[in-house]
Amino acid sequence: MTPAATPPPDHPVDTFTSPTTDALPLARPKGNIRWVICALLFFATTINYMDRQIIGILKPTMAKDLHWDDKDYANIVIAFQLMYAFGQLGAGRLIDYIGVRLGYALAVVGWSLAAMATGTVRTVSGFAVARGALGIAEGGNFPAAIKTISEWFPQRDRSYATGIFNAGSNVGAMVTPLMVPLIVARFGWQAAFYATGAVGLLWAVLWLAIYQKPQQHRLVSKEELVYIESHDPTTGAADPEEPRVPLLQLAFRRSTLAYIAGLAMTSPVWWFYLFWGADFLNRRFGLSLTEVGWPLATIYLMADVGSIGGGWMSTHLQKRGWSVNAARKSTMLVFCLMVVPVYFATLTNSAWVAVALVGLAAAAHQGWSANLYTLASDTTSKASVSSVIGLGGFVGGLCAVGTSWAIGDVLKRTNSFYLPFAIASVMYLLALLVIQLLVPRIGARDEPKP
Repeated sequence: MTPAATPPPDHPVDTFTSPTTDALPLARPKGNIRWVICALLFFATTINYMDRQIIGILKPTMAKDLHWDDKDYANIVIAFQLMYAFGQLGAGRLIDYIGVRLGYALAVVGWSLAAMATGTVRTVSGFAVARGALGIAEGGNFPAAIKTISEWFPQRDRSYATGIFNAGSNVGAMVTPLMVPLIVARFGWQAAFYATGAVGLLWAVLWLAIYQKPQQHRLVSKEELVYIESHDPTTGAADPEEPRVPLLQLAFRRSTLAYIAGLAMTSPVWWFYLFWGADFLNRRFGLSLTEVGWPLATIYLMADVGSIGGGWMSTHLQKRGWSVNAARKSTMLVFCLMVVPVYFATLTNSAWVAVALVGLAAAAHQGWSANLYTLASDTTSKASVSSVIGLGGFVGGLCAVGTSWAIGDVLKRTNSFYLPFAIASVMYLLALLVIQLLVPRIGARDEPKP
C-alpha cells in the first residue's frame, strides 16, 4: 500500500489543535544580541506601565485630596485612553516610515515628559490634558516593540520574545504599588510622577546608544544573523519581503480585522484591572493605600508568569512540530478558559481569594496577548506590522474609552463591580470565536477582503 503523500513545505497542514510533522532541529547561534534588544523592550514596557499605573494606585488618595468623584476619575482615565488610541494609530504608521530606533526614542521621551508634567497640575482638566499627552506618546510602545521583535526574531521565537518583553507591563504594574506609597510618604504624590519620568529619559539615551537593525549591528555574529533571518521549520517558509501596504487596504484584510477584533474585545478588560483594581480592593475589602500594595503585586506577578508562559507554550508547541495555526490558537484557547473563574471575584468574602481569581485572569490575559500580538506578525510583513499594531490599538483604545465611561456610570449607580467582572469572564472566548471565523488558518498573508 502506498503511503500518504507528505504535504510540501509551503503548504503545511494547519489545524486548530493537531500537530504537524516533527520540527526540524534548531541550531543554537553564536551570540545573543537579540536578547539584549528584547531586554531593552522589557524595560521600556516596564517604565510605560509604571507611568500609567501610578494614577490608579493613587486614586483613593488623590480623590480625597483633590475632591474627585468616580466620574471625575473616569474622565481622566478616558482622556488618557482616547489619546492613547489615536497615539497608537499615528505611531504605528510613523514607525513603519522612520524606523524603530528613532521612533521608539521619540515615544519614550514624549511620555516621560508628559508623566513629569502630571505632577505639576491640580485640576481635573489639568490632569486630563497631562494624561492625554501621556497617552499620545505611550501609543508608540507596542507598535515599536512588536516591529522590533519581527526584525530581530524568526517566526518560531516571536511569541516567546513577545511574552518576555510584554512581561514588563506586569513588572511595572507590580513594582508601582510597592514603590509609590514609599515615595508618597516621604516626598508627596507629585514626586512619584517625576521619578518615573526621569527613568524613561535615561532609557531613551541607552536605546539610541545600543539599537541598530540586526543587519547593521556591529555586535551581531554571522551565525546569529542567519538564525534571525531563518525560515520557520514547520512550514519551510520565510517572511515575505512585501512592500508597505496602504493603510486602508491593510485595515480590511481578514487577518488585520481578526487582530483588531481580538484586541478590541479583550484590551478593555486589562484596562479595567489596571485602572480599577486598587479601587475594587478598597471598596470591596476596605484595603487602604498601604495595604493594597502586596495584593496588587501578587496579581501582576501572576500576570508575569502568564505572559512568559503564554509565549513559551506556543513556541514550544511549534518546536515539537505543531503548525503555527495549531500552536497559536490552542494556546489562546487555554488562556480563554483560564479567564472564566474571574466571575466569582466579587462574590467571595476573602480578599486573597479575589486576588487569586483576578491574578489568574490577569495571567491569562497576558498569555493571550503574547499570542495575539504575534498573530499580527504571523500574518503581516515586517514593512507593515507596526501599522497593524497601531490600527488594533486604536480600535481597542476606543473600546476601552467606552468601557471606562460605562464602569464609572455603573459604579456611581450600583457601587458594585459585579457586572464588569461578569462581562470580563466571557469576552476572551467570544474573541477567539471571532478570530477563528475571520482567519480559519494562519498561513497566507495576502488575504482577500471579507
